[in-house]
Amino acid sequence: MRTAVISLAAGRHGHLLMQQDGLARSARAPERYVIVSMADPAIEELTASRQPVADVIRLPLTDGRLPLAAARNAGAARALAAGVDLLVFLDVDCIPGPNLLDGYASVAQDGVLLCGTVAFLPPSPHEAYALEGLAGLAPPHPARPSPPDGEVLRGGDPHLFWSLSFALTPSTWNRIGGFCETYTGYGGEDTDFASTAVLHGVDLWWVGGAPAYHQYHPTHNPPVQHVDDILRNGALYKQRWGAWPMEGWLHAFEALGLVEYRPDSDTWCRR
Repeated sequence: MRTAVISLAAGRHGHLLMQQDGLARSARAPERYVIVSMADPAIEELTASRQPVADVIRLPLTDGRLPLAAARNAGAARALAAGVDLLVFLDVDCIPGPNLLDGYASVAQDGVLLCGTVAFLPPSPHEAYALEGLAGLAPPHPARPSPPDGEVLRGGDPHLFWSLSFALTPSTWNRIGGFCETYTGYGGEDTDFASTAVLHGVDLWWVGGAPAYHQYHPTHNPPVQHVDDILRNGALYKQRWGAWPMEGWLHAFEALGLVEYRPDSDTWCRR
């Protein structure tokens, strides 16, 4: 099975290089490694002399925002043009475990959206993580199913889908139709993708033995730096699907006095 790994990048150069190094040590080498550079021209030179060879696509920002949905579609189109049998999407912060590609490939079939486990690593005391010791640094994230190696949990809740690490066949990708490119900036496009998958009869499976390790970076909880993106993309999702996504974040923003809910119109807006 010919695999392609697709990652999106804008900054986070050290994390991207750790991902590339992780792929170089993978038990199964990807036939294609596609990096979609979102307004970051340095990525091509940064990755040029390393393995696996990166096929870098450049995309501009969309109205000053990261085009995450469009970038995933562009990466998938490049990989599909190369005739691969499996698309594997990895967040730029994620280092693949040595068996991630084998784990996905061993259970891949048409009509299924595959999600592996993701562990969130603590800060590294050195400049980079030691690849051979990642599994001992953190358990899989407790908010998602984490079956043991060799096991698969079928019939997963699509609301738990996340785009940090997932895989699907070209047939399944075409059946879903890719990501809705009306979403720009942070949040919502992956929830929309999972909802579209359900609409087209695609099942969600959680895969044991396909681990990824999310590298530490400072963040806000809730992500207040993305409040405007979340309001805009949340309203788009509501228009398309009839319900608000990311409600945990919206209520957290409300508690901070950043947004308010207007029940008469069923809308969230800036305060």
